[in-house]
Amino acid sequence: MRRIHLFEFEDQKWFPEFLRNYMTDFLQFLSNKTKLYAPAVPIIEKGLIACETNQIIDLASGGGGGLIWLNKELSAGNPELKILLTDYYPNIAAFEYTKKQAANFDFIADSVDARNVPEHLKGLRTQFLSLHHFKPDDAKKILQNAVDIRSGIAVFEAQERTVASLVAMFLSPISVLLATPFIRPFSIGRLVFTYLIPVVPLVVCWDGIVSSLRTYSVTEMNELISGLENGETFNWEIGRMKSGPGTVLYLLGTPKKSI
Repeated sequence: MRRIHLFEFEDQKWFPEFLRNYMTDFLQFLSNKTKLYAPAVPIIEKGLIACETNQIIDLASGGGGGLIWLNKELSAGNPELKILLTDYYPNIAAFEYTKKQAANFDFIADSVDARNVPEHLKGLRTQFLSLHHFKPDDAKKILQNAVDIRSGIAVFEAQERTVASLVAMFLSPISVLLATPFIRPFSIGRLVFTYLIPVVPLVVCWDGIVSSLRTYSVTEMNELISGLENGETFNWEIGRMKSGPGTVLYLLGTPKKSI
């Protein structure tokens, strides 16, 4: 199945911010409750060690992804760990909620472009469920920016261009309906636009299907790094990992040590 870059509501500037936040809140809740990114723990630990850093700079954070659960796992072996949340469209309410869950979380309230991250933000860059939002040229810019600054980067996607993944996305409105009462921070508006005016389940379904169709395969991620300038100065690891009934695709890039 070839990659198809259809539009996602979440990416559109005209899309209401509160609806975008409801969507990213749902994804955060689902990621944490299902421990979706459990296989990512050793990959992130490897990246932190290779980059000799205790800080994660999370790009395109949305509602914080599965970082609340991941933080507990990672902090057990790295008590000095710090996690900084950033996004082009920052979900401030979700960031503030995440920050309250652990003292080592912080966030940037201003917009941060994953294609051009400010140089003073030092640490291992991570992206969860977000690389597919970028067309190939922009995805390359994300990776090229990391190479240029010699910043390690770890990318994770929790869907593929497969029939199984598409079926799961078709069924996602059921998950939205079941999960919404338990999502925090609580919002009356979230209930209204989930049950009375079911916009959130519908846009989550559409964006989920499109996300699967947009996702880069292992082969395509290898093609992305093959076109980078000075890409050979990084160690790259790209693969697939089982996560419950699904699969997590990942890319890890870390600077090679200077001789």
